[in-house]
Amino acid sequence: MKRLRQLLSRYGARWALGLLLTFGAVLYPLDFWTSHTIERQDTIISDLRMRLEPFELDPAIVIVDIDSKSLNEVGRFPWSRNVLAKLVDQLTGHYAVGAVGFDVSFPEPDTSSGYEVLARLAGRELKDVPGLQRQLGMLKTSLDYDGMFASSLQGRPVVLGFNISDSQAKGVLPEPAFTAEFLNGREGHAYTAKGYEANIARLQQAAAGAGIFTAVTDADGIVRSSPVLFRIKDGYYPSLSLATLAAFLDTGSIKPVLSGTVDTLSENERQASAFDTLQMFTKKAGRVVFPVGEAMISTVQFRGRGGPDGGAFRYVSAADVLAGRVAKEVLEGAIVLVGTTAPGLQDLRATPVSAEYPGVEIHANMIKSMLDGRFKTRHWSAQAIEAIQLLVVGVVLSFALAALAPAWSVLLAAAAFVACGAFNYYMYSQQDAILNVFTCLLLVGALFVLNVAWGYFFEFRKGRALVSRFGEYVAPELVKRMAEDPEAYNMEGESRELSVMFADVRGFTTISEGLSPKALREYINLYLTAMSEDIRSAHQGTLDKYIGDAVMAFWGAPVAFTDHASRAVGTSLLMQASAARLNAEFLARGWPALKIGIGVNSGLMHVGDMGSKIRRAYTVMGDAVNLGARLEGITKVYGVGIAVGAVTRLAAPEFVYRELDLVRVKGKTEPVAIYEPLGKSDALAPGTLEELAEWDAALALVRARQWDAAQAAIDSLAARHPERPLYPLYLERIARLRAHPPGADWDGVTNFDSK
Repeated sequence: MKRLRQLLSRYGARWALGLLLTFGAVLYPLDFWTSHTIERQDTIISDLRMRLEPFELDPAIVIVDIDSKSLNEVGRFPWSRNVLAKLVDQLTGHYAVGAVGFDVSFPEPDTSSGYEVLARLAGRELKDVPGLQRQLGMLKTSLDYDGMFASSLQGRPVVLGFNISDSQAKGVLPEPAFTAEFLNGREGHAYTAKGYEANIARLQQAAAGAGIFTAVTDADGIVRSSPVLFRIKDGYYPSLSLATLAAFLDTGSIKPVLSGTVDTLSENERQASAFDTLQMFTKKAGRVVFPVGEAMISTVQFRGRGGPDGGAFRYVSAADVLAGRVAKEVLEGAIVLVGTTAPGLQDLRATPVSAEYPGVEIHANMIKSMLDGRFKTRHWSAQAIEAIQLLVVGVVLSFALAALAPAWSVLLAAAAFVACGAFNYYMYSQQDAILNVFTCLLLVGALFVLNVAWGYFFEFRKGRALVSRFGEYVAPELVKRMAEDPEAYNMEGESRELSVMFADVRGFTTISEGLSPKALREYINLYLTAMSEDIRSAHQGTLDKYIGDAVMAFWGAPVAFTDHASRAVGTSLLMQASAARLNAEFLARGWPALKIGIGVNSGLMHVGDMGSKIRRAYTVMGDAVNLGARLEGITKVYGVGIAVGAVTRLAAPEFVYRELDLVRVKGKTEPVAIYEPLGKSDALAPGTLEELAEWDAALALVRARQWDAAQAAIDSLAARHPERPLYPLYLERIARLRAHPPGADWDGVTNFDSK
């Protein structure tokens, strides 16, 4: 519970705002609110997604193109219907295609042969010309182009196209696929037309069927979908693509798949779309079922870029078909659509994949989808899927982004962004499901911006406060690390395993007496600066305070280090090296020599912001701290630069140490082993390890009260290392112990009664 309260205190506000954004986003696909901007962005994404869809050439569907080449060879369009009759004869006879669909309508008779003019002249101005009537009777069949075209259509799988209009009714409608009566009281929403421009009766009656080729555009003028069925009065008429496929499969009927009866449907259900599936009963393929979208309008799955070079469907020139120049295997058994790509014939449409897409190829794409039984549809469950996706993404990001560091937040937000897009594309390409994705992308962006803004306006101020409070104590890189997660650090008191260090200048009173105030200030500033840089920059210690010429520092707080003891020992060695460098510089200036003593100890300490109402400081306290201070003073006794406690030695085993003594400092009853760190083994001077082994043996002799042997061993060491004050110290101690032998309870410990 405590942890939960901490999390709520730290992240609760951000979580609440994130969840509020998520809740608002979830309501969008459920139609609680709308946005034209979001709808427009989803349309743009949908267009891009369609352009990314892979495709390959489908040899089952071929487009016979009335192209510029055909216009040059045959003449301007529309062609006389004797030419179209020859085209049908070539396609259905010579090439044995499976079906032909004309993306053209024939609402008026063809009078291009001139027969009507000759007949009128023969009945008036030329009625007295002998034999003229008989000649006209003989020519009638060869000049009846509509009759020739109708004859070529008769009994062949050829479908004519027709158009819808707002008002006029021209030509003859084919038989509808079904009527409103078949729906038995259901409202079958469909694209409804008031008028039409159909084919003349003799052609329509000869053809296998007819289909509507009218292109339906969105508000921006782009074709993205196509009705499968249109409603004219009480009849439902197929599109050109559906009618052509029906002719190809030799379909007996096209019917909707209905569920339930009108008696079992509610009023709302009767008002809804009557069906979302069509079925065809065919002689070639049996029962064929495929889905249709809302209002019987299906999304066109555009394949390729469109046109002869688009790559999805093969184009052949109508002139080459008429001349028999096309290889038979190209057309044999194929579904053929007759249309045009010639710019002047105005059958180029704006689509998501091309601004000039042949209208005839829209029907080819629809036929391909019907053949495959795969349509890109927006299923009734799409809204629920979108809402669930928004809920999952929103909840995960609301909680995670609040807790993560900035770099991880960027990565998570980017991953969520990619995941939303990938899931949407997977559903589209693999499941044929159309889902809107912009709301999800917008939610990811909004949650990311929310957390970035929150971090900037709120956490940044906390980070600046943290920098202000800790900047004088710890290294800049540590402050930067702490500022990334300021809540993880505070100045409240706590107990931790830490390492503390005290450093002091030897003979500072004498030094201060020998320098002018200005020189003394420069002397101490240079010294404190060098020591502070070694503490903070080299080993990232926390600089506690300056006590006159003394320096206090510790490791392991506020940033925790498991190797705090190693950092403290390494820093003390570095400080001694810096002191030697400064000493040479000071002597060159004529200043007094610089020597320092350092005490290091590790253990459990109390750390935090301590002090009074007037002044406070982030510092450490405790017995382990006191021992560290005592060790700094003890260095003078043993003539060494650094003294560390036994706990520090055990915690930093990578260094080599010389044992100095067992001591009992003022205020403590338990003895403590103290050591002088010499450095890492690979950096020691030759012979150092051998000297240490001799010293350890001599120290053991002292503690065993073998005074003669101990003296001989230490005399040998002192003769070879006269610079070592430790050896004369022990020789004096041996002489004293000889003169005043210790009692039986002597434990070899040296007691220090002063601080």
